[in-house]
Amino acid sequence: MAECAALLVDEVLPERPLRQWVLSLPFALRFLLAREPDVLTHVLGIVYGEIARHILRKARLTRATAATGATGAVTLIQRFGSALNLNVHFHMLFLDGAYLVDTSPPVFRRIGAPSANELGTLVGRIAERIGRALERTGCLERDCETSYLALDPASGGPMDDLIGHSIAYRVAMGPRAGQKAFTLQTVSAQFGEERAGVARTAGFSRCARALASSPRRAASWNGCAVT
Repeated sequence: MAECAALLVDEVLPERPLRQWVLSLPFALRFLLAREPDVLTHVLGIVYGEIARHILRKARLTRATAATGATGAVTLIQRFGSALNLNVHFHMLFLDGAYLVDTSPPVFRRIGAPSANELGTLVGRIAERIGRALERTGCLERDCETSYLALDPASGGPMDDLIGHSIAYRVAMGPRAGQKAFTLQTVSAQFGEERAGVARTAGFSRCARALASSPRRAASWNGCAVT
């Protein structure tokens, strides 16, 4: 973790404000992404593209006009949750703004924090684009009432059973097989209220938290995102 954080600080991250974006996925997609690495890469590209477009629009820059802009991110794919269960999700350190690249030197335009409406719109667009992409590749099928994964149950073998149990917080083997795993939880200080900076749609959850303006502080503060 320390070596990765040092590399990001010394060689990758510019001295610009950063924001952590975290995307959690529905259980079915966690199963699919854990099982199919090519699909994981495809989904990550969709997520990055949508957030990048949001940042460029908010900075009043596009890739197609005279005001050409560019942003960037470092993504760490975390595969476990707080209970050490299987939970594939993305931690993304995005520039909190974009560069105007047709100037010398490039000019950085910082943007404000996303509003609740912006987060809701963004997570909805991400969910829709992922759904359409998975339909085109044949991984997802829909009927008039529901959507389901189009996977061959026999192709994964015993590993699929272990993956499914871990995602659902259930014991996979032994005398307690099928039972919920025992976890310790604390009551949130905002119990019953929606947390600021979080939007949820159809099992997708998007969180956007501002980090320190220094990449060094950001990399060390956000240990999960640099492991």
